Amino acid sequence: MAGRITGRMMLALLLLCAAAAEGAVRHRSQSAHNQIVVEDQGGYRMLRFNGSMETRLLIANPLLGHFEYTDYFQMPLLWNPKAKRVLVMGLGGGSTQRAFQHYYPTVHVDTVELDPAVAKVSKEWFGVKETKTHTIHISDGRGYLRRNKDRKYEAILMDAYSSNTYGSFIPYHLATKEFFQLAAEDLTANGVLAYNVIGTYNEWRADIVGSMYRTMKTVFPHVYHFPAADSRNIVLVGVKAKSGGLTSATLRARVDLLRRAQPKLPAHFGPRLGRIQANAPLSAAKSLVLTDDHAPISKLLVPAQ
Repeated sequence: MAGRITGRMMLALLLLCAAAAEGAVRHRSQSAHNQIVVEDQGGYRMLRFNGSMETRLLIANPLLGHFEYTDYFQMPLLWNPKAKRVLVMGLGGGSTQRAFQHYYPTVHVDTVELDPAVAKVSKEWFGVKETKTHTIHISDGRGYLRRNKDRKYEAILMDAYSSNTYGSFIPYHLATKEFFQLAAEDLTANGVLAYNVIGTYNEWRADIVGSMYRTMKTVFPHVYHFPAADSRNIVLVGVKAKSGGLTSATLRARVDLLRRAQPKLPAHFGPRLGRIQANAPLSAAKSLVLTDDHAPISKLLVPAQ
């Protein structure tokens, strides 16, 4: 008898542990684009689209717990210390928007999000707010750029992924030479575009990293990149101005200017700078330039198995 009770207790503990490992589902819905799940686990709140992790934050302090790569979306401010307007493509749980509103309160952020259901969930479960310095536009990103005739941005930040059961992937119409030309037209003369690319330098999805670098380089005279330490994300940064190149001396000067212009500059900004890469990724030498009539989605930009 005692043995059966112990066995039942063990089974109950195992089931409890399994439930804890899966996390507590706080929200689940289906939109025209995504199966959306909000889940709490281990003190973190996570947003999943079609099973792929999109956002993570620490519930006790939403400014912490996010993926490191989102910090690299602040790097364009090096070229525009007094930026007034930034465009973010892709909302998710709003990690980037939350950071800008906290650390750079004078910068107006326009967010373009394709899925209205994502905007609703981000407001309800991730504390995203529309304020006098944050506006959400429900639109396709490329269509928004094409229609925009009124505003110039000091920075455009690209984190607009699609996903399915096999993972996240870049929509090809947001990754071609023609797209980057359109984006450059909406940037100021000293504007910068930052692009989150999921991949690695040498193995997994290295061909995508190489193609994105080569394609951006056809439009932007200078392209730098920042590999994240806690995930397989590389943020490519394209600088529109021909004179926007960096040396060690100009980098130090730009950091000093930014610190003076942005008093709330986060403490992690300096350490993140140490990961900047200036040379072309090795995979770029044999990677394709993506164009509207030649973006081989059967080989690139699609989910990796």
